[in-house]
Amino acid sequence: MKRHTINIIFLLAAVLLVMAAQYGLLDNYVLTVLMFMGINVIFATSLNLVNGYMGEFSCGHAGFMCVGAYVGSLMSVAFFTKSALFGGPLLSPGLAPFLFPLVLLGAFVAAALCGLIVALPSFNTRDDYLAIITIAANYIIISIIENIDVIGGPRGFSGMKQTVSAMRHVADIPWMLLWVIVGVFICVLALYRLMTSTYGKGISAVCQNEVAAEIMGINTNRVKIMAFMVSSGLAGVAGVLYAHVYGYVNPQAFNIMKSTEGLVMVYLGGMGSLSGVIMAAIAFTLLVEMLRFIIPAANDLLHFVNILPDSFELSQIWKWVIIPLILIMLMQFRPEGILGNRELTQVFPRLKRWITLK
Repeated sequence: MKRHTINIIFLLAAVLLVMAAQYGLLDNYVLTVLMFMGINVIFATSLNLVNGYMGEFSCGHAGFMCVGAYVGSLMSVAFFTKSALFGGPLLSPGLAPFLFPLVLLGAFVAAALCGLIVALPSFNTRDDYLAIITIAANYIIISIIENIDVIGGPRGFSGMKQTVSAMRHVADIPWMLLWVIVGVFICVLALYRLMTSTYGKGISAVCQNEVAAEIMGINTNRVKIMAFMVSSGLAGVAGVLYAHVYGYVNPQAFNIMKSTEGLVMVYLGGMGSLSGVIMAAIAFTLLVEMLRFIIPAANDLLHFVNILPDSFELSQIWKWVIIPLILIMLMQFRPEGILGNRELTQVFPRLKRWITLK
């Protein structure tokens, strides 16, 4: 019983969150922040599989998130809503809450296939060269989508809110919060089980020494393919959840800045630490939201003391001055991140008898 305590706590917390949202104890803003917190957890932990556990340097992870967002959104709109693109729904809208996992699965598979395409030319590259390949893939994906006018091109794509409304017609509960919670649980569980499996040991071996891993009989190409596909697929799940929470998706939402956010969360938490990256994703989301209020307050203060002229305003772009500055300070004083490559159970050994994800 003790070893399943963390699972029970997670389940109770999920039930309490859903009930609080259902009965209006959480306003829409807090609810949205919580959902984006969960989406960032999925996005960051998926990137940690490649950059942390496998020791590669992927810099265009948001491209896979973009693929998942668009494929999942197109499936959702085609299946459950009436739209100009597809006409009437292919399936009954009443099936939306029951078949939405198929949308998540479709986004996972599409993003994983893109990960496969990126993984193939990465066999003979590492470090800076792999970073260039993934950045190029990020730009290619965005450019392709922007040039497909039938799905909105640079204007973006919408209609996912109708799917959420269809779910609410079946049962009036906060469905997207529920799906984000399910996504976080499955993602964390899958990554934990993967890294404690034989394949996971192979990923760690590639990180330590790829040549030695090959000598010991590990098929490093297969390990790379598997890691890239799982990582990309989970990013795709984060993308489709992002699209349905917003109800609108635009390719520029997944540009290099979004990929940078993922890198910040991974290096803040500690490469190779699942619990560290989860903590960093939560902290990063809260920091970004705090800056929405801090920057206007700083504007008012600086104008009040006549440091800034009235014509000059600090915009939200300044968050990309503050956040990299925090990252620089982190690299100077704690380059290993919050937990380094350790887990909470290694920092606090007594947690081992209470925590299991099996």
